[in-house]
Amino acid sequence: MGISTGALLNFAGMKLSEANKKFLRGRGHALKPLIMVGDAGLSESLLAEYESTLDHHELIKVRVRVGDRKARDDIIEKLCSLSSAILIQRTGNVALVYRPNLKKKAEKRIRLPSK
Repeated sequence: MGISTGALLNFAGMKLSEANKKFLRGRGHALKPLIMVGDAGLSESLLAEYESTLDHHELIKVRVRVGDRKARDDIIEKLCSLSSAILIQRTGNVALVYRPNLKKKAEKRIRLPSK
């Protein structure tokens, strides 16, 4: 299925267990896409908004509405690699992306289950 989550996990320098990914998928289920990528692709303003949103929420959905599957996968992979985020799940044209914000207070961050 297009993007290898394992490759992105290695790039991000962070490993998530299957239990952590399952936990994040559960949290992400009710989320609505906050970032929409259209035919214009990845502009500077879209990347800035993406970074800001990811910093604030840590777990977000991104809707990528571009041509074919390969183009969508390329954009999702680029977003993840530019921001050191982890692709948790991709369903159709929606990607669930996670990046912990270590600058936030501990009680405000998403707490992953330990095992």
